[in-house]
Amino acid sequence: MICAALLAGGIGSRLNQGKPKQFVDINNKPILIHSVETFLNVDDLDKIIVSSPKEYIDKTESLMDEYFLNYDRIVVIEGGETRNDTILNSINYMKNQNCENDSILVTHDASRIFVSEKLIEDSIKYAIEVGAASAVIPATDVIFESKEDGKLTDVPLRKYLCHAQTPQSFNIDKFLEIYEDLSDEEIAKLDEAMVLFHLRDVEVKLFKGNQNNFKITRPFDIVLAEAMFK
Repeated sequence: MICAALLAGGIGSRLNQGKPKQFVDINNKPILIHSVETFLNVDDLDKIIVSSPKEYIDKTESLMDEYFLNYDRIVVIEGGETRNDTILNSINYMKNQNCENDSILVTHDASRIFVSEKLIEDSIKYAIEVGAASAVIPATDVIFESKEDGKLTDVPLRKYLCHAQTPQSFNIDKFLEIYEDLSDEEIAKLDEAMVLFHLRDVEVKLFKGNQNNFKITRPFDIVLAEAMFK
């Protein structure tokens, strides 16, 4: 079984739009709908699991009905308090569907609306081959490390650095095996799925992402996205 988890369980406060950002219109269509449309074009996906804050589940389901009437590949679930909790909720959904061993979950930020079908397909391919995979793009700026209140403490070599994107995909059984072995302190570090594999020195395949696959986070990102559509 191969499923996608579209992570839309937060409220997007940095976007400052007065509502969760997945419902903000770009090019006359909600952000969430743009992402779902692309994932629906990937035939390898059995289910597209859309997470939602509890108080917005009805609104999210109504949107799915409005744009994708009677589309049985989409399911809406409650998101967790953290990104990691939302991923676990998505895995639990798959397990409750009696998915086969070594099933794959493709996680994606719903606000990365310019994701391509190729990125999704590459993510699935590498997760099957290696067990975990993430799209990345090379770092173009020098990165300063600051561990002491604004003081420069290190300058990592840029040629070794890259920016993580989504999709990020993985074997759900490998994920759960590692997760159950983590301490509470390690679990607190899991701001994204690939960190879990790195904590146990499990190989993560990094594959070429796309500059256009940026995350809509702040008001200027809406301006940029609208310009790209035009």
